[in-house]
Amino acid sequence: MPSTANIEIDPTRIPQHVAIIMDGNGRWARGRGLPRLEGHRQGYKTLKNIVIAAAQLDVKALTAYTFSSENWRRPQAEVKGLMKLIRFAARAELEEMKREGVRIVVSGRFHELPKPVREQLNQDIEATRYNNRIILNIAVNYGGRNEIVDAARAAAKEVAEGRITPDEIDESLLSSLMYHPELPDPDLLIRTAGELRVSNFLLWEIAYTEIYVTNTLWPDFTKEDLIKAIADYQHRIRKYGKIVDQVESRGS
Repeated sequence: MPSTANIEIDPTRIPQHVAIIMDGNGRWARGRGLPRLEGHRQGYKTLKNIVIAAAQLDVKALTAYTFSSENWRRPQAEVKGLMKLIRFAARAELEEMKREGVRIVVSGRFHELPKPVREQLNQDIEATRYNNRIILNIAVNYGGRNEIVDAARAAAKEVAEGRITPDEIDESLLSSLMYHPELPDPDLLIRTAGELRVSNFLLWEIAYTEIYVTNTLWPDFTKEDLIKAIADYQHRIRKYGKIVDQVESRGS
């Protein structure tokens, strides 16, 4: 049974899909008198470690909020640095991701990314296509509202082309039109750096997701922090709007 600092987790109740808002890179760098980009560099190293740790704990999917559709508003130098870092990290860590059985997928408006970034991410996607230990879903140029809009446009196209009627548009159909409908909705959403908001992340998918907030800055987040988050999740009672007997819920 995995344990850390006297915290034990039930290996039969591991969240299958964990989503992470990786916040605090800038604050981490500022606290050390470093440029913001140094915080992002440390943050990507943390992500690699956490993906491997999640796989070791038998998490099946991890979605990482890497670059939001709103992040284009940041200073141009920082945006360019982040794009270069995403490309570098995707290239530098590919062999280890392959060895660790990580399948890489991407969520977001992929076509709007710079060509070199698209090319490297496509290479990672193709090279890891048949890995099945854990899925790393990289949310880049991602916005939850954009995802819903894109799904609605796809549904409207289906109607316009006569394949469905408007009355056939329901939750099930829209879910099937999200960026990665093959992934289960996240069981657990972790937000680092203490902020209490979801920041336009997976708005459709987190309807019943358990949220865990830690004051730890993302570059300092460790496997032990992940275990704490999972332990907290395992003490939640997930009712999905129902009235469920507490004992039955904990045992489910």
